[in-house]
Amino acid sequence: MQTYSAPLRDMRFALHELFDSNKTIELPGYEAFSPDLFDTILEEAAKFFTDTLLPINLSGDIEGCHYENGVVRTPKGFKEAYDAFCAGGWHGLSSDPAYGGQGLPMTVGKLVEEMICACNLSFGMYPGLTHGASIALKSFGSEALKDLYLPHFTDGSWSGTMCLTEPHCGTDLGLMRTKAVPQDDGTFLVTGNKIFISAGEHDLTENIIHLVLARLPDAPPGIKGISLFLVPKFIPDANGRPGTRNGVSCSGIEHKLGIKASATCQINLDEATGWIVGEPHKGMRSMFAMMNEARLGVAIQGLGVGEAAYQGAVAYAKERLQGRSLSGPKYPEKPADPIIVHPDVRRMLLTMRAYNEGCRALGTWVASIQDEVLRSIDPKVREAAEDFVAMMTPIMKAMFTDFGFESANLAVQIYGGHGYIREHGMEQYVRDARIAQIYEGTNGIQALDLVGRKLPANMGRSLRRFFHPVQEFIDANKDDAQIGEMVQGYAKAFGALQLATGHIAQKGMADPEEAGAAATEYLRLFGLVALGFMWLRATKVSLAALAAGSQETAFYEGKIATARFFFDRLLPQTGSLWFSIKSGKASMMALPADVF
Repeated sequence: MQTYSAPLRDMRFALHELFDSNKTIELPGYEAFSPDLFDTILEEAAKFFTDTLLPINLSGDIEGCHYENGVVRTPKGFKEAYDAFCAGGWHGLSSDPAYGGQGLPMTVGKLVEEMICACNLSFGMYPGLTHGASIALKSFGSEALKDLYLPHFTDGSWSGTMCLTEPHCGTDLGLMRTKAVPQDDGTFLVTGNKIFISAGEHDLTENIIHLVLARLPDAPPGIKGISLFLVPKFIPDANGRPGTRNGVSCSGIEHKLGIKASATCQINLDEATGWIVGEPHKGMRSMFAMMNEARLGVAIQGLGVGEAAYQGAVAYAKERLQGRSLSGPKYPEKPADPIIVHPDVRRMLLTMRAYNEGCRALGTWVASIQDEVLRSIDPKVREAAEDFVAMMTPIMKAMFTDFGFESANLAVQIYGGHGYIREHGMEQYVRDARIAQIYEGTNGIQALDLVGRKLPANMGRSLRRFFHPVQEFIDANKDDAQIGEMVQGYAKAFGALQLATGHIAQKGMADPEEAGAAATEYLRLFGLVALGFMWLRATKVSLAALAAGSQETAFYEGKIATARFFFDRLLPQTGSLWFSIKSGKASMMALPADVF
């Protein structure tokens, strides 16, 4: 049986103590909020999701979605849960108030997302896709399209999808064949086949709105010739209600490794009526508004599953009796000690804990900068914020999902044979977590994006948004009596990141394959250094709280102990990653393809 309790205390720590929520509510549009209100929202979200979504997670995985004659039904309880989700206002939590949303800051919205993903990742796919579609439409759609569709997206009565992939092309969208033919009334007839469309067909909403990439007849070849179209399942009538059925159909659903309660569909478009979103041949710019948000959302999926797996593993490790402690019995009144006394079990648990809490802190930092992108009226602040979020997006997407999958696997290992069977729900976490490393751009693609696009962008300007505050912290705290030694050790890892950055920039200019060969190791190196920065800050805040006489000694001492484990056992990976990067592409590219 799966158990989960939202880590509210750690969420409040990240929201209020690591990153001052009072600064967030100083931004234009957030003045009506308060730290106390944020806490209330998180508490209510925790109650609702654990009561409503968690109980149907395992059952939804077992039942899966049903497909028959073009109709998809979600598992038992999903429709009722979705209706309650929308009725409670959770669907429009961070959406624009101009279209009926509550306008909650991203910092709180991402923490709420984490709870949804921890309780039921499959369920979270449905509102998650709609939220991404609303961002693309709001950013590039006409006023008429926004006025018609965004209120329905916000209240959850209509859902959205992202239709990119075709049977013959995934990442290489330049090979796309879907066509859009202009009509005299300003609409387009869209024809083609799309696959792997999450939430492409289901029974949760009264209409499904597809954002479809397609080519106009005069489109130039390659990725520069792609446009974006809004294609509804039902064409809205004069009253803005679902009317005539459009030429969109579902020809099947995928039978998948995980997220089985999320309908992954094959979508056929047969001269379906659509409306262009944005400019002709500029569809990728519009779609990337949705994809970038989706990539950050997928990062949170990794964190949510990792946290759920960790909590399950902790509960089991405390109750499972097996063997005796190597240093002598710790519970002599029992026939054996619980397995949490064993060093290797503690290694696994602390690894999961350090990754989860470090990622939660980093995610909150990036979300706080997203709020500056959305709300700051200072152009220089917005520019710096956009640079930072753009650079951190591939790092978060790849690192959070890698760690989420690793945590799920460690949870199964802690359970042993009981983790491998369905009863406890641990094996579901492994299967569910695996997709997050693949969709919205595989983690290898994220690494290539980081070294190929983000590092050289604007002459390396984005790097300064991370490097400068880290260096300032090191300079200010390297001689600190309490954390100075920790800071000095961290400075070596930061130095390895700086050296690796210069190495890739130099080698990559002469030979792009050198940058590609180093990309995955570089992203992980960058990510670990970013987590290290979070753990340094967490340690300093925790020490200050204890010195001020806080009564929450267990919480803050736990933070400090977990930080020490991170610096002792996890951050040293940066050394081996730097050595791998320096080795270059030679051994990787030497073997002829026909020898594999």
